[in-house]
Amino acid sequence: MRKLLFLITILVASLSACNKAVVEAGYDIIPLPQKIEVVEKEPFVLDPQATISYDANNKGVANVAGFLTGYIEQAVGYKLSHTSVQENSLKKTILLKINKDIQHREGYRLEIDSAGITIEGADEAGLFYGVQTLRKSIPVASKETAVIFPAATIDDYPRFGYRGMHLDVSRHFWTVDFIKRYIDILALHNINKFHMHLTEDQGWRVEIKSYPKLTEVGSKRKETIKGFITGEYDNTPHGGYYTQEELKDIVQYAAQRYIEVIPEVDLPGHMLAALASYPELGCTGGPYEVATKWGIFPDVLCGGNEKTYEFLEKVFTEIFEIFPSQYIHIGGDECPKIRWKECRKCQAKIKALGLTDDKDYSKESKLQSYMTHRLEKFISSHGRKLVGWDEIIEGGLAPNATVMSWRGEKGGRIAAQMGRDVIMTPNSHLYFDYYQTENTMTEPPAFPETNTMEEVYNFDPIPSGLTEAEAKHIIGVQANLWVEQIKEESHVEYMTLPRLAALAEIQWQNGGDKDYPGFLKRLERLIALYDMYGYNFSVAAFEPNAGFIEDAEKKELKVGLSTPDNADIFYTLDGSLPTLKSKRYAEPVLLEGKGTIKAQAFRNNKLIDNNLYVQDYTVNKATFKNVELLTEVSRYFRPPAGKAVLTDGRRGNDCHVFSYTTTWLGFGGKMVAVVDLGEEQEISSVVVGTLLVPNSKGAKYTISVSNDGKEYTEAFSEHKPFNALDDLQADVKNTRARYVKVEITADNYAHVLVDEIIIE
Repeated sequence: MRKLLFLITILVASLSACNKAVVEAGYDIIPLPQKIEVVEKEPFVLDPQATISYDANNKGVANVAGFLTGYIEQAVGYKLSHTSVQENSLKKTILLKINKDIQHREGYRLEIDSAGITIEGADEAGLFYGVQTLRKSIPVASKETAVIFPAATIDDYPRFGYRGMHLDVSRHFWTVDFIKRYIDILALHNINKFHMHLTEDQGWRVEIKSYPKLTEVGSKRKETIKGFITGEYDNTPHGGYYTQEELKDIVQYAAQRYIEVIPEVDLPGHMLAALASYPELGCTGGPYEVATKWGIFPDVLCGGNEKTYEFLEKVFTEIFEIFPSQYIHIGGDECPKIRWKECRKCQAKIKALGLTDDKDYSKESKLQSYMTHRLEKFISSHGRKLVGWDEIIEGGLAPNATVMSWRGEKGGRIAAQMGRDVIMTPNSHLYFDYYQTENTMTEPPAFPETNTMEEVYNFDPIPSGLTEAEAKHIIGVQANLWVEQIKEESHVEYMTLPRLAALAEIQWQNGGDKDYPGFLKRLERLIALYDMYGYNFSVAAFEPNAGFIEDAEKKELKVGLSTPDNADIFYTLDGSLPTLKSKRYAEPVLLEGKGTIKAQAFRNNKLIDNNLYVQDYTVNKATFKNVELLTEVSRYFRPPAGKAVLTDGRRGNDCHVFSYTTTWLGFGGKMVAVVDLGEEQEISSVVVGTLLVPNSKGAKYTISVSNDGKEYTEAFSEHKPFNALDDLQADVKNTRARYVKVEITADNYAHVLVDEIIIE
């Protein structure tokens, strides 16, 4: 290795003397190749005199050569010429060829020495991934730069044959140009399946010529709700759909990058857009409306109506013509059976099929299973494979169906144990519409759960407890991006990147020991490419992590700060932005009174974007004190810490109505809580941080006090006008008490969210 470093040093010096800018390639890329062997030989020098050589009669190889040419030009500024000559006469060239002796499908071999670079693929896709490795090994540099490639041999192949990424195009519609940009992002990460979620309650996005109203009516909604629970709408129509020709163009564009586009028509639930277009397909006959808010709706396709099956077969017949994919996704998730229980046609179908309730499934669940089985036969008869969300297991899994396990790992484990193929896509780790940091104050809107990049990276796609034979049925891994909260293309990219890099690693790498700090180091090279292409990405993975230390006896609140790679952290407590001149973190920081801690990580005395940690805090008489809840917590808003969040000193982030992931406790219409101060003492004010949904005009705020916890005296009561995010304040000067009862009653029984009770 010392000899190799010496050779490179001499070469760099020689090229520098010739006034050539020089950079060195590195093979520590994402995903990391399975085997890299660096050898002590003279390196290869890439400069404008190099060529790309291949068999010009092979269109697939020529296609890959075209990509390589473009990648190199984008990175270093010069376009290499192409040649087609015998291998033994090649000099200073990058040779591309197919080698059928490479055992793994999509595998490749890369050999580098002073004479040139040879990339061999088991197939065209493998050759393409070899090119991706070469592409990602080149540092983004100034134009007309020579690149030194250390002599090496790389043998590589993917762990999973199905490496997927999903995009919801129904909740919000995306242009064809952006879909192609998204596909380019997937190609950069060695992903080979693009799951396109085409239909939803909120919009039907695929042209079906036999049912034109699906796009004439179903592709448009009159407005969109602002968030999940706000009750406010934007009063702006939203719509759009893809013609069949546009979709065929997308399919071809993806295929050139060795990506298969998998269409999803979600059924029998999530079908309001179709029902609004053709009301006769529903159990009640309508009228129906394309949904303007998010959620699960009772109106679904009628399972007892033969017109439903005629509709589905005609729709899928046209889907087959657009998408040549092996898999056809039918959804199958979140289908309420309310209408089916009341529907004469559905009950007649259930009776005719002899379906009955049992200890596991209702007869209505078995009716959905009948629908899935019937569709599976139809799809199989056209040489395709049905895939659906894990609900398709319920009531009996169709014989050749593939399961996407989204509700955690359970569905995948069950299906694999049944001997059925599984694609792991659990919301616990691989939902990219979730926040990517607990520090949501500086984040754009997201679903109120968290999947950090470290959680994605550490996910093992093979569920525990499977036998070796069962584990072979885990054929792939996919992440999903739902777009209820995402309206802009840049926001799609932000939620996807760089978590997609962690996804790529677990899709490609063969498991084994995890090295997250090492992964972050390799990520820096990939982020340079994101910058070069103008992709919008998050730097949350590089921000400081916070751990709070509570000492109830000393009445102290401290915060410990860290990063996975032990970067230097600087912080402030006065609300100002940290710089290298701010306090450097060395030990847990004591938080006193009220304030805001801001912290940033610096690497090599440089800041990676604005990786800012922010947390408001308050240490007061209620902090760390016991709280008794006299009203039930809403099942929708239960942070992991439970009632402790009401007196933990941390304020709820105020960036969005959804940032209650860990700090907000929710109640349905009314909250009653009692704080025990431990001893009788004088208090002057009681402040409660609240968040009310907009369908409430306000709330009644009442404070009562007691010294024995039994008899209470009202100290303050007032009706407060609605303000979505507000501190409710009660002046209770000259009051002595041990127990303080806080009551908030919202108008219209709206949800009440509370983050902190502050007593001074």
